Amino acid sequence: MTADDLSAAPRSVVALVYDGLCTFEYGIVSEVFGLKRPEIGPDLYSFVSYAPEGGMIRVAGGLVATTDGTQKDFDNAEIVVIPGWRGKDMPVPDRLCELVSSAHRRGARLLSICSGVYVLAAAGLLDGRQATTHWRYVRDLQERFPDVEVLPNNLYVDNGDIVTSAGSSAGIDACLHIVRCDYGTRIANSVARRLVMHTFRQGGQAQFIEQPLPTSGSNHRLSEFMDSVRQSLGTDYDIASMARIAGMSSRTFQRKFLAFTGVPAMQWLTQERIAKSCILLETTDLTVEQIGYSVGFQSPEVMRYHFRKTYAISPGEYRKRFSSTAQANLQAS
Repeated sequence: MTADDLSAAPRSVVALVYDGLCTFEYGIVSEVFGLKRPEIGPDLYSFVSYAPEGGMIRVAGGLVATTDGTQKDFDNAEIVVIPGWRGKDMPVPDRLCELVSSAHRRGARLLSICSGVYVLAAAGLLDGRQATTHWRYVRDLQERFPDVEVLPNNLYVDNGDIVTSAGSSAGIDACLHIVRCDYGTRIANSVARRLVMHTFRQGGQAQFIEQPLPTSGSNHRLSEFMDSVRQSLGTDYDIASMARIAGMSSRTFQRKFLAFTGVPAMQWLTQERIAKSCILLETTDLTVEQIGYSVGFQSPEVMRYHFRKTYAISPGEYRKRFSSTAQANLQAS
């Protein structure tokens, strides 16, 4: 299945549930992968929940639940989600480790949200790989599993076959990322709108860790500044010119922008240019060179460098995978 191709059967998603299930993380998964979306058309995903331990599940918050998913559903799942774990100090049963390992061996994609990363790490699936989790668990995870390279500031980390995400709301970012990889920007944007979310959220966990809140005045000015820049990404910006637009000195602007977003201003600008490039690659026939210049990169080489650094593929490869034009040509042939 390729981006915007809704003719194929929906991708099968199974969420693992267990005693102490994190209800918010589970809700994220069922919201993104389990809801009917008549505004889009055919179902994007088929979704069930599976309880390896069986029986009644005592859910966080005093709820008790049962599931309708079976071992067969799990064995056929294309995506398996671990929506949090019941506690960082709670041992992961061997049965659960073997289940996720077997899913990985047969080619299913695995997604963990927040503390769900402990299940993947306990199964040995993250050894020699990068991963992330809630900032409160970063040090503990790194100490307990030294073979895992824990990235403390990422909202999510995509290894292709395994995606790990940070705190609960970052699970939404990771789920939308999967939708975007499966169906492209147009569909992911539709799902995000229903969630009242941005499809791609800028910044990392640093924006949530002991950051001083900006004053309301600077908050408002920076929001207006960001909206203004998004409308004119082709402009040749630098710190001085952005500070002038925000009505601040360069030093004050950089300090307040970092506190507001969690990333330096120039890094944010590059991220915005890459995000706009993705939309243009998917929805237009403009060349990579034309797109690069239109979003403000000084040369096609600079765009290719930042694009590959962000997505680990070239703009041309991205277009082949996600362009609606390329998909139409493929169907016509």
